[in-house]
Amino acid sequence: MKILYGVTGEGMGHAIRSRVILEHLFAAGHQVEVVASNRAASFLSERFANVHHIHGLHIVSAENRVRKGKTLWSNVKEGLQALPSQVGAYFELIEDFAPEVVISDFESWSYLYGMAHDLPVISIDNQQVMNRCTLPDEVLDGARAEFAVVKAFVKAKLPWCAHYLIATFFQPPIRKKRTTLHPPILRPEILAAEPTPGDHLLVYQTSTDNRPLLEVLRKSGRECHIYGMERSLKEDRRDGNLVHKPFSEQGFIDDLASSAGVIASAGFTLMGEAVHLKKPMIAIPLEGQFEQRLNARYLAYLGYGAAVEGKLDSETLARFFDSIPAYRAALEEYEHDGNVGLFAQIDTLLDQVAAGVLTGRRIPV
Repeated sequence: MKILYGVTGEGMGHAIRSRVILEHLFAAGHQVEVVASNRAASFLSERFANVHHIHGLHIVSAENRVRKGKTLWSNVKEGLQALPSQVGAYFELIEDFAPEVVISDFESWSYLYGMAHDLPVISIDNQQVMNRCTLPDEVLDGARAEFAVVKAFVKAKLPWCAHYLIATFFQPPIRKKRTTLHPPILRPEILAAEPTPGDHLLVYQTSTDNRPLLEVLRKSGRECHIYGMERSLKEDRRDGNLVHKPFSEQGFIDDLASSAGVIASAGFTLMGEAVHLKKPMIAIPLEGQFEQRLNARYLAYLGYGAAVEGKLDSETLARFFDSIPAYRAALEEYEHDGNVGLFAQIDTLLDQVAAGVLTGRRIPV
C-alpha cells in the first residue's frame, strides 16, 4: 500500500516513535513517503530513504520557559520564506506518488493533503488524549483554563480523521469513537534494555543555562549523570558528584536502565521510557507548555514520581529520594506490550483501507 507519513518536527519524540512505526511498515512491504520538519527530518533521513524536509512550527525556549514572542516571530519569519517551495514540493510529491492513505503524527501538511484528496487519515500521537478522553479532576485542578485552550488547539489540529491511535502511559476513559489507547511507542533498544537498581540519577536537560538546577544537584551529594547541558563534550567531564556526558544513544539508554531515578522535563518520550523501565522520575515541565504540565501531573497522580511546576529545590529532591521505594512499588503495576497491540491495530486499519471499509469520508465527531 502507498502511504504518506507526516511527522511534526517539534520535539524529537515524534521522530523517535515514527522511526519505530516506519520500520514496521517497511518490513510489511508498504511503500512509504515521509514528510517531516526540523530535527525530525534530519533524524529520519539518516535511517530511511524518501524523507522530504518541509517547514514546520517550532518552539523557542530559554531557562526552562517557552518564549512566546520569539516563538511567534521565528515561525512567521521562517514560514514566509519556506511556504512557496513547500507548495511546490507537495505538488511534486502528489504527481509522483499518489498515496492511498495518510498517517500523521501531529503533522498538518500530510493531514491537509489527505483531506483535500478524500483519503483516510490515521492519526498517531499522544496529544489527542486531551481531546478524545476524559481526564480526572485531580489532574486538571487549577489548570482548567489552560487545558481548555490547548484542548481546542489539539481538536482543531487534526479533526475528522478515520481513526486516532493515542500513545499514553495512563488510561483515561475514551469519550469519542474511532479512538484506541496504546502504551508509549518504544524503540527496540529500550525494549531490549535490562533495568538494574543503580545509585546515580539520570538528568536530561536541554537548557544549557539552568545553573540553579546544577546547584541543587551538587548539594544533594548524589552522583548525577547529566546529558544535554554541555553539548560540545567529546568525553565525560566530572565536577564533584556531577558527571556531564556527551550524547550517545546507547550510553544514554544504559545510564537510564541502571539509574535510581530520572530528572528531566516532562516530555512524553523519555517519561514513557522511564515508566517502562520502572524508574521513578522528577518531571519539571517546560513553563508555558501545557502538554508537559499534563504529563507531569499524571505521573504524580499515578504515583510514578513527582511533578515540579517551577524550579526544583533541595527539599523537594530530598522528598523524592525518600519516596523512591513507594514510586517503585507503584511502577511494578505498569505493563507494556512491546508495541504488539499498536502494530496489530495499524495492520487492521490498513487492511480496512485496502478493503474499502475505512475511507476518507468521515462525519465530524
